[in-house]
Amino acid sequence: MGLNEAAGYGAVAVSSLLAGYLAGQYGLRPAPYLLGLFYTALALLLSAAFVRETRGHAHLESRGHTPRADGIHDHLHHDLPDRQILLQTSLREPALSSASLAGLVNNLNFGLSWGLFPLLFATAGLPVEQVGLLFALYPGVWGAGQLVTGALSDRIGRKHLITAGMGLQAAALTLIAASIGFTGWAAGTVLLGAGTAMVYPTLLAVVGDVAHPAWRGRAIGIYRVCRDLGYAAGAILGGITADLLGLHAAVWAAAALSAATAAVVAGRLYETLPPRTG
Repeated sequence: MGLNEAAGYGAVAVSSLLAGYLAGQYGLRPAPYLLGLFYTALALLLSAAFVRETRGHAHLESRGHTPRADGIHDHLHHDLPDRQILLQTSLREPALSSASLAGLVNNLNFGLSWGLFPLLFATAGLPVEQVGLLFALYPGVWGAGQLVTGALSDRIGRKHLITAGMGLQAAALTLIAASIGFTGWAAGTVLLGAGTAMVYPTLLAVVGDVAHPAWRGRAIGIYRVCRDLGYAAGAILGGITADLLGLHAAVWAAAALSAATAAVVAGRLYETLPPRTG
């Protein structure tokens, strides 16, 4: 999980820097958008030529699947119907629903940052290149950090990384909301990236730990729906709050929501990392 997500968000950071440079040199249109068209064509080529089917691996794992000895997952059996998979992943099962909630709020922060951070930074008179750098710091630390946090969650467990990561995001957003210049914003975006790196691959690992291999793909799909709704929620709620109360107030609201989510997850999420054997 860490390697995959690191590649994705490392690319976001590089693209932010490149787009900021292209916009500063050649204007907002069309140069940055041509970069996106190139990425789309390259992704289509790579997926068509090199991606291989992996469903057989899941079938093999399903045949050898052993439930937890404490019985906590006995109701998450092989033949769970689609409706129950939806309910358990989004609302009922403590670990799966906690992961869905944390993922939603995590991406709410990211959606808010996409929409509001450039405005917040630009209203302080920062040049486009510095705005691009500030925004690149967030996914850059996020992407690189997952190379560490993904592996770390396999050693120390999932729960504490997730709760600490959401708490760190709350602290980072508080710093960004309270700052008025480049230095404070840079520190805040670095901390925000670090907190997100602690959460992002670990939430996917939680879903992988709990979901039965026979329907793990469906559970991840439901988790991703909940998580990625955060992009839209962050943009909409952040925009409404900013219109009513100002840009800084929108960031303060996101900080409060992140702190509340950390408290909820700390109370509901149990440790899902299977015990080591051998």
